Amino acid sequence: MGPWTFVIESWSDPVATWRHNSEIKIPAGIDVELMFTEGVLLLERLEKSLPKRSPGRRTVADAVKAVTDTSRPDPVRYAAAVSPAIDALLADFPLRDLVTTEGPYPFFADRERALFSAWYEFFPRSEGAYVDATTGKTVPGTLRTAAKRLDAVAEMGFDIIYLPPIHPIGRLNRKGANNTLTPGPDDPGSPWAIGSAEGGHDTIHPELGTFEDLDAFVARAHELGLEVALDLALQAAPDHPWVSKHPEWFTTRADGSIAYAENPPKKYQDIYPVNFDNDPEGIYAEVLRIVRLWMSHGVRVFRVDNPHTKPVQFWEWLMSQVRATDPDVLFLAEAFTKPAMMEALGTVGFHQSYCYFTWRNTKWEIEEYFKEVSHETSHVLRPSFWVNTPDILPFFLQYGGPAAFKIRAVLAATGSPSWGVYAGFELFEHVALQPGKEEYLDSEKFQIRIRDWDAADRTGHTLKPYLTRLNEIRRAHPALQQLRDLTVHSADDDSTVVFSKTAGDDTVIVVVNVDPHGTRETTVHLDMPALGMDWNDQFVVHDEITGESWTWGERNYVRLDPYVEPAHVLIVRRHHQ
Repeated sequence: MGPWTFVIESWSDPVATWRHNSEIKIPAGIDVELMFTEGVLLLERLEKSLPKRSPGRRTVADAVKAVTDTSRPDPVRYAAAVSPAIDALLADFPLRDLVTTEGPYPFFADRERALFSAWYEFFPRSEGAYVDATTGKTVPGTLRTAAKRLDAVAEMGFDIIYLPPIHPIGRLNRKGANNTLTPGPDDPGSPWAIGSAEGGHDTIHPELGTFEDLDAFVARAHELGLEVALDLALQAAPDHPWVSKHPEWFTTRADGSIAYAENPPKKYQDIYPVNFDNDPEGIYAEVLRIVRLWMSHGVRVFRVDNPHTKPVQFWEWLMSQVRATDPDVLFLAEAFTKPAMMEALGTVGFHQSYCYFTWRNTKWEIEEYFKEVSHETSHVLRPSFWVNTPDILPFFLQYGGPAAFKIRAVLAATGSPSWGVYAGFELFEHVALQPGKEEYLDSEKFQIRIRDWDAADRTGHTLKPYLTRLNEIRRAHPALQQLRDLTVHSADDDSTVVFSKTAGDDTVIVVVNVDPHGTRETTVHLDMPALGMDWNDQFVVHDEITGESWTWGERNYVRLDPYVEPAHVLIVRRHHQ
């Protein structure tokens, strides 16, 4: 891990040139002795490049003697000049003409978590929340109660626990349940409406706890093998301290009001976007200060809210500042925006990015998207496949039933080395705000959600074991920890997706029925050379989900019932075991 440089050297290879010409001319009887003379000159040049006491000098001398011996057949003379012993010497002491160098070019080697990670998101204020029997009011959870939920997250095999903003929430223009403009006195507001008289981005919401509580939360996460990711949302509630101390950091409209955030038709009256054009130096310094504050409390991962609405130059500067002192700190871009901007953010330093996976549901969409992210944009963009977020309840989950949740989970967990789950997914939460909306009813963004995790475990109405198994499979197989090793195969059925991933001797074949409502029977056609095999080879596949094994070849029958199991995650065993 760390900063590196590389250079590109190019040269004319005189040995390869001579061999190419000799292989054509000598068998044809053209310039035979001239070819051998040129070969001897190259061998003598090789001998001079060797150390004086090198035993290779004797090897070259013997080769010269054989090449110049006209009593030998031409093929034998030529073989002496291209023997394995000569090749070995040329590998260590190559002959190069016209050497040119380009570079050095800089690059940075990130730590493994930048590529391979499993994220889980929850709202601390919901974890441990309860309804007071006396008052009937909801008592929010805290960082201390949320820490008790970390064991379950770790047991499912996730690597990163991601927290939405934990700062004070503004009271001016606060949103009520389901994003209404008429909040009740007990409505907690959106965590993304950051800042109040109690403090801003450098403060913890008093109801959640103190920095001591955060330190305890981070420590417990580390004990369980989890990293803590914190939301970095560069925006302010109307009563954020920034608004009074630095009004120039915002946009003032013609009527004297400060512009609030909009994404028509959505309006965010409780959020003021920061205007980086007015005081870039002051804003840059403040953001770096608050990022380093949370870093000092053990936060080494940041999920950045809407980075595409801020200057790309700013992100390049911020991440270079952080990387110079703390190269292990990672940044995930929450940028559901145009591909060019997503790629630009990756180019300037974002380690991962949300992406369009959430909306790729049909067979052809999934196949094309998998090809795109693994081969066409992988040089600048590391995608993180999220099955849901507090902002997005995909239509596929709304109407697909439990099978849809399995389908999306297995595609995300195996299709990308990084994937993410927002709490409630394992409980099959799927009720939308209204038809045609990809938003949750009673969204946790605006109210506290009390979930009975224990009851779900007791009744079995949970996807927790499935998510656990997927993460176990990911950790066990290097092929699933890479991005660029994906190959899309074919199936006769228009709802069956087939792809493989290979790293070294580890090959995983994934077959998924993406129709959550119907059983699919089809023939799978494998690209055998892509698997490192001949077209007629047979091999054993072992299903890591069901435990079954079959003998496969180029063409294979598959039947997937989504109500039983919609996917095969097959491990290739090249010899019967």
